[in-house]
Amino acid sequence: MRRQSPPIWKPKAERPWSTLEKMKEPDDQDADGEKSDRSKSDRRQSHSSRSPSGTAMKEDHKSIDNTIGEGFTEGEESYIEDDESYVEGSSSSLQDDYAESLEESRYMETPAPDAEEAEEEVKRKISESFFYDYMELVSMPFVTPDSNIPLDLLTLVHSFGYDSRKRANLKLLESSIVMYIAGNQLIFLNLKTKEQSYLRSSSGIGIGVTGVHPDKTYFTVAEKGVFPKIIIYEYPSMRPYRILQDGTDLAYAYVDFNFDGTLLASVGGSPDYTLTIWNWKEEKPILRTKAFSQEVFKVTFNPEDDEQLTTAGSGHIKFWQMALTFTGLKLQGSLGRFGKTATTDIEGYMELPDGKVLSGSEWGNMLLWEGGHIKVELSRAAGKPCHQGPINQIMLDEGEVITIGSDGCVRIWDFETIDTADVIDETGLLEIEPINELQVDKNVKLFSMIKMNEVGNNFWLAQDSSGAIWKLDLSFSNITQDPECLFSFHSGAIEALAVSPVTYLMATTGLDCSIRCYDFAGKTPLLQMKFKQGGTALAWVPRLISYGGAQITAGFEDGVVRILELYDPKGLTVFVGRKKVLDADIRLKQVFKPHTAAVTALAYDRDGEVLATGSKDKTVFFFEVERGYKPIGYITTPGPVCQLTWSSSSHPESTLLIICEDGYVLEAPFPAIKEDKEDRDVVSYEIKDMCLKYFHFTSVKSKILRLIEIERRKKQKELKEKEKQERRKRLETEMGEDAEEELQEEEEEEEEEPLPEIFVPSTPCHILCGFYSEPGKFWVSLGGYDSGFLYHCEFPPDDKSSDNTVRKDEPFDFRLLEDTEDNPITTITFSINREMMFCGMQNGAIRVYILSKNDSSLTSMEDYWHYNVHDNNHGRVNAISTSFDDRFLVTAGADSNIFVFNIFSEFELKKVVKAKVPSPRFGIETEPIPEDIEDPKAYSIENARRKREHDKLMKKVEEIKAGKREQIKALRNQLQKLLQMNEELPKHMQFKRTDFDLDSKIRAEIGKKTANKIQRVEKELAWEKEKYQLSLKKLQNRFRHSLENDIIVVHAIQSDHKISSYRLVKPSKYSKTKRASQSERRPSKFERFEKEGTGRKDSQRDTGGSISVPEESVIEKGKKFRPKTLSEIMVENQIEKTRKLILKAERAQMKIQQRKKEWEELYKSKPDDDYEDPKDVQAIKEAQLFMGDFNLKTASDYKIPEHMRINAAKKEEELGYLDSMAYSKKMHMNKSIISLRDLKVAVIEEIQCLVQELKNIQSTLPIFKHLPIPQVPQIYPEEVPEKRFQYDDETLLAFKQQQLMKSQDGKAHQVGQTAFAGSAGGFLRLSSGKEGDLTTRDSLSRASRASAFSLDLPKFIEFEKADPTDVELEIMKREEIKHVYMQQYLINRIKELIVTFDAELRLLRHQKLKLDTQMKLSDLHHVTLFQEMLLLKNFEKQENILQERVNSLDKEEQDMQWKINETLKEMEEKKNEVAKLQDQEKALYAGFQTALGENNKFANFLMKVLKKRIKRVKKKEVEGDVDEEEESEESSEEESSLESDEDESGSEDEVFDDSICPTNCDIGLFELALQLREKRLDIEEALVEEKKMIDNLKKEYDTLSKKVKIVATNLNAAEEALEAYQREKQQRLNELLVVIPLKLHQIEYVLYGEIPSDLSGTLVFSNHSLGRLQERIVQLHEENSKQQKLNKECRERRKQLIREKREMAKTIQKMEETVSQLMISKFGRVINLEALQTLSVNTTLEELKIKKLRKELSNVKEMKMWEEKIAQVRWELMMKTKEHTKKLHQMNDLCIEKQRLDSRLNTLQNQQGNAFQGPRKADIEARERVTELIQVQAERIQALKEEIALLRKKGGLLLPPIHHPQENE
Repeated sequence: MRRQSPPIWKPKAERPWSTLEKMKEPDDQDADGEKSDRSKSDRRQSHSSRSPSGTAMKEDHKSIDNTIGEGFTEGEESYIEDDESYVEGSSSSLQDDYAESLEESRYMETPAPDAEEAEEEVKRKISESFFYDYMELVSMPFVTPDSNIPLDLLTLVHSFGYDSRKRANLKLLESSIVMYIAGNQLIFLNLKTKEQSYLRSSSGIGIGVTGVHPDKTYFTVAEKGVFPKIIIYEYPSMRPYRILQDGTDLAYAYVDFNFDGTLLASVGGSPDYTLTIWNWKEEKPILRTKAFSQEVFKVTFNPEDDEQLTTAGSGHIKFWQMALTFTGLKLQGSLGRFGKTATTDIEGYMELPDGKVLSGSEWGNMLLWEGGHIKVELSRAAGKPCHQGPINQIMLDEGEVITIGSDGCVRIWDFETIDTADVIDETGLLEIEPINELQVDKNVKLFSMIKMNEVGNNFWLAQDSSGAIWKLDLSFSNITQDPECLFSFHSGAIEALAVSPVTYLMATTGLDCSIRCYDFAGKTPLLQMKFKQGGTALAWVPRLISYGGAQITAGFEDGVVRILELYDPKGLTVFVGRKKVLDADIRLKQVFKPHTAAVTALAYDRDGEVLATGSKDKTVFFFEVERGYKPIGYITTPGPVCQLTWSSSSHPESTLLIICEDGYVLEAPFPAIKEDKEDRDVVSYEIKDMCLKYFHFTSVKSKILRLIEIERRKKQKELKEKEKQERRKRLETEMGEDAEEELQEEEEEEEEEPLPEIFVPSTPCHILCGFYSEPGKFWVSLGGYDSGFLYHCEFPPDDKSSDNTVRKDEPFDFRLLEDTEDNPITTITFSINREMMFCGMQNGAIRVYILSKNDSSLTSMEDYWHYNVHDNNHGRVNAISTSFDDRFLVTAGADSNIFVFNIFSEFELKKVVKAKVPSPRFGIETEPIPEDIEDPKAYSIENARRKREHDKLMKKVEEIKAGKREQIKALRNQLQKLLQMNEELPKHMQFKRTDFDLDSKIRAEIGKKTANKIQRVEKELAWEKEKYQLSLKKLQNRFRHSLENDIIVVHAIQSDHKISSYRLVKPSKYSKTKRASQSERRPSKFERFEKEGTGRKDSQRDTGGSISVPEESVIEKGKKFRPKTLSEIMVENQIEKTRKLILKAERAQMKIQQRKKEWEELYKSKPDDDYEDPKDVQAIKEAQLFMGDFNLKTASDYKIPEHMRINAAKKEEELGYLDSMAYSKKMHMNKSIISLRDLKVAVIEEIQCLVQELKNIQSTLPIFKHLPIPQVPQIYPEEVPEKRFQYDDETLLAFKQQQLMKSQDGKAHQVGQTAFAGSAGGFLRLSSGKEGDLTTRDSLSRASRASAFSLDLPKFIEFEKADPTDVELEIMKREEIKHVYMQQYLINRIKELIVTFDAELRLLRHQKLKLDTQMKLSDLHHVTLFQEMLLLKNFEKQENILQERVNSLDKEEQDMQWKINETLKEMEEKKNEVAKLQDQEKALYAGFQTALGENNKFANFLMKVLKKRIKRVKKKEVEGDVDEEEESEESSEEESSLESDEDESGSEDEVFDDSICPTNCDIGLFELALQLREKRLDIEEALVEEKKMIDNLKKEYDTLSKKVKIVATNLNAAEEALEAYQREKQQRLNELLVVIPLKLHQIEYVLYGEIPSDLSGTLVFSNHSLGRLQERIVQLHEENSKQQKLNKECRERRKQLIREKREMAKTIQKMEETVSQLMISKFGRVINLEALQTLSVNTTLEELKIKKLRKELSNVKEMKMWEEKIAQVRWELMMKTKEHTKKLHQMNDLCIEKQRLDSRLNTLQNQQGNAFQGPRKADIEARERVTELIQVQAERIQALKEEIALLRKKGGLLLPPIHHPQENE
């Protein structure tokens, strides 16, 4: 039986032109045509046949598989042809489409228009007031045809879920209306009233994504399904406005409007990822292409440019541009290149106004893209990422960049900083800091954010992927509100659901570690409770146990089961100050852990006595409920448990149906409850004697399909048999006997197809759910291959001998489930009367089967109601349940959604129902809350019992071991007694120690074992040993190695004085390194050029000279080896003569030039009228700097001099210098103290030696003469602190003892004393035992020197005592006196040593006190410097920017100034060139005038020739062929001649010819005039060129001057900004407080003889500064008097110089008059001596003479060469003549022979008769030819004779005549 598919939308008035708006690809029109036809046929098919949704899905998937290959490739460009041109150009396609539209219109009962009306319809646009019908568009539930099931069997009441992990699943329509997707519904939520309204999906397969128009007047719903639609709804009417089709294959991933809302961009999901740009109001696609080959997350328009788009997704970002090409509009994509940066998925990005794109990354940094490449990567300071985790959204709001990340933070960044960011080093990272940031809450993962349209507020709504919607205030002011969680939901899949058996309450749980309770009738979430682990199972405790329905049992993924109690807190006793009372509250009642893996099922038996829990650890645990959930025991199962179901009351016995995932189904009987006494001795809770029934499911689907196929074939065969019988009868009547043969042939042709093979999957399919039907029978639903059926199974008889893991059982019955081939049932529940079976499907749909009463075999399971609710891709229904009264149905899915439905009833609800929360039990508030099990590694009940039993066993073993140890101890005591008795015996009777050994091997073995144990312990402790060594090393590196000197305290010996050294740390970084200052000015380009340019030019000049030398040397060598001719010698003589004349003239010229140069230098050295002495200028400058009224640093207009400007680098250097100075002084003092300590050690050693010697002396003296021996001083531990780090075993043992005492006593004071004593004892022990009383070589030598004064003590010899003699008595008295003296001397020496040492210590102590004072002052100064350095570092960045700008502008100004100077130099050089050329021209005229001489009558003519203007053609490069060159030369000559003629005619009244020299005119002067004219023309051309260049240089100079002024203005502005910044920095520095300690006598500011309380107005001077100021006053007075005296002297000197200048002027004038008179007397007039000296040699004439001589020589050579050629040609002519003569002789002989033959032939002819008379024609022709040949040869001979005669005449040479050979004969 087939069902109809859900109705698919068709508009009321189908427009035939809609089919013409398909997109046409230029390269694949046929494929597109097929695709469009196929999609149309699919739509028609869906209308014509109401096929089931599953079948439709399968057909759609087939069509998808066929069309996957037709997708676009990445980067492919596409465009759409113009619709109108397409319509006009193809009438046939119009008719075809029109025919299709006619077929479609049949289902709408509309009249079919003709083709002309269709064409008119195409040209019309869609009316703006056109809307679609929502009811025809929306998908409806499917109901089995011909059934009485109402369409509104289930009505959606409320949704408690929210898919917070769905991308961009939160949209704002109004300030209080938000929109989000929930499965197949679009939910509109009012934030104020909490009310929901719903919009149903049109496809029934789900909604992909939504979008909102910028004006909030429309919103888009992009569907899922095969070729899904995009529907644009109008808001708030919710009417469908436009529908966009064929944009993707299966689902849309993202949609976005452009800034003004005219265009819509959509991107599809897998498998095509198609990017489409729509003109959505016209329902037309504009552009389409494939976005990428991987998942695309997002597509957006650039707000500033609609032609730019961006897409981003898995491992890519792509930048798109709409480009208008000659083939049409195209979409061109540029893939972003990551370069050195790791490839990342990009969730959030933002287009900047200038086209750059800012994107996020997976590791939390921001990437700035420009031109398809990463320009810079942005991070926070110290390498911290911008966010801890991916950045999910980036926005630009009010000039600030907002980023949100998975770390729950919202950060605000400066837009300008990001927009102008650039790379500063090779890492590509730039560190920036956010302006503001907001941490929303813990465990918050922000996914998207939208701004609320509230005036005056900056509120945002945030989507939290952890399951919440937040309201955030981003105003960041004093009144900013804290983040507010508006709604809280489950995050991720909802694993379990339970409904109260008493009221309208339900509980849900999921892997987000929360349990939530809802009032689903009142549409209110009540509470949530968080745990450490995720929830996996729920069960509401039956009323038999908790009558009020207040308890919930929950299972968790760590195996823990918790009993929770729900109650109404309003029923509790109210206390004063209590917080707001909620509607419901929940508390933990009991907790236990029966399993080690996730709890998957919970079930109470029908009597409420036993709770069964199932888990993935393959166990089922039973608990006795009445006795506080006391464990009964557990059983093991073959596989992970997925469902537990107790038998109903209709079954005779209470049994438990256990369904395992891997195909096993078990039935367990009611467990036997044991008494406490029996339970105490049990080691484990495992129930081994429970009689279980097993069923191992084996796949029978292939057999069922085979049976169905057999049945189908059987029916088909029966039908064919009937047809055959009818045909046989018909054929028999028609054909008779032939009918049998034809029928037999047809039977032979038919072949039956093979039946489907039996297939059993190798891996058993998972059982999804099941339920009891009858005792021992059950129904199950399977997934995978076995889906599509419900299987009825029965437990086989119990066979204990068989192996349950090997057995294979088959169901005995089945029910076919339509359209569940790939969509199995995942969960099943029944109504109370079991007349409705509610099924949750894999694809998120709900199916309701209507059953008969008491139909356990499901025989009536045919009619059903089907509705897609949850998401079809990931919205599997995990739980489904009805309310206690069957009025509501609740579903929970893996898409985080919870839907509440109202079940259809004939009796409608008259009033709004609401759940009643159970009242609290009496005394619930006083009950202690049990301790929760939070550790996932905690022992389960079974493991705890086993541990307890193991501990018992171990205790018994320990008791046995203790008894054995006591026995061994007694035996040891006995052995010790025996050994003691053995030692008391005489030696010869004693046993050896080895005799007591029973076996020597035992002792060896024990020793070996001990060594092994020691080795094993060392190995075991090796890791800890290494760990502690590393710890010690780290501590030493951290605290000890950084120390240069520890504190050493040296005590005086007699007094209480002591001195301590400084605790010195190694020098700081400031004293080690010197940081370069970035603000220092760099040398300009001009300065570098000045330094490097000269050397470079010189080097180039040197190299150039060296290159040219070898060429000249080669030429010279070539000349040396050739012999010189007479002509060359004549030329050289002429050249030498000319050279000498020229050299003489040049010397005169050089002399003149030298004199000119001296005059110029003299004039240059002449000071200007406003000249000032540089020394005076420097003095004035210094006076301006150091004299006058200077402002204080605190003044607002204080200008910081250049040399006094300070920066962080200089301050660091100053700080480092201070540190190094303090360090060196402290180091010096420490060395002195260490030397003092060494001195004390040496003194003590010497005193020890002296005391020992004193004791020796006193041993010989009588006691009454003994003086008290001075006490030997001691070394204190603090005097040698390095000894603290030296230890031995005794020290370590003492330390261990102290630790034990510390742990036992716990008295810190006593422990401290013992520790001090122990350490001191250890130190003394070490010093006495290891270092021998601190003796050194010096002390030993001193001891030996001291002992040299002592006498050798007498040795006591054992003799009998005798009375001493007088001599002996005398000697003894002397010895005694000597010893008394030595005793006194040694005591005095000891005292002297002590006093000397104490004096040294007091002196050093006094020095150290002074140094301490200095160090304290340096520390104060250090603090001040450090504060200044921190302040300067804050200013450093901006200062560097300003300084860089100043430097760049200064460099630019210097470069331009350098260019100006270069331009001025060039101009000066060009002016000099012009002056030189003018001088040359003057010299030329003067020389010509001199050459003319006086009274020359042709002077005017020759001067006109010289001054004549002639236009000369400029030299051009040779281009083209030779002919073109010749033509151009001819034309240029003609033009020049014409122009010269015109000039002559125009410039002169009389025309004269300058090409002919007049008669009687000197030809030399005429030629000289022509040559000088050419030279004059060259000079004039050069002058014109130079003037042009001067003009160009002037223009360039003017341009550069303007630029310099602009740059100078900018530089002044930059310097002023820098100066202001320096002033601000100085003011901030002035604000720092500086500590200066002063004594009272240093304060001279007193009022009325007292120090005022306020010293803020005082100044602090050093005495040195005051002294200098007072001395300066005296110096200034002296300087003033000196300057006045000097001024007076200078004035007198100036008057004297003026008088001398006047006298010199008079002398010069007299000398000039004398020179003029001499010239007139000698030359007759005043002449120019320089010109006269220059004209002494006419170089041009001399050069022409040399040129003429050389030309004559070359002509002689050429004539000689031609004479040789003529002789050669004459020789060749003579040889040719001889040859010709010889041939003439041959021809003559032939002619004679011919004549002879002719005469003979004539004779013969005459004899033959008349027949042969007369001449033959051939003979005549031959004769004529010969005659002509003779004539030609004669002519040639005559010509040769004439040529020979002519050649004879040409050189005057006579040759012998040539005679003809015949003449000679």
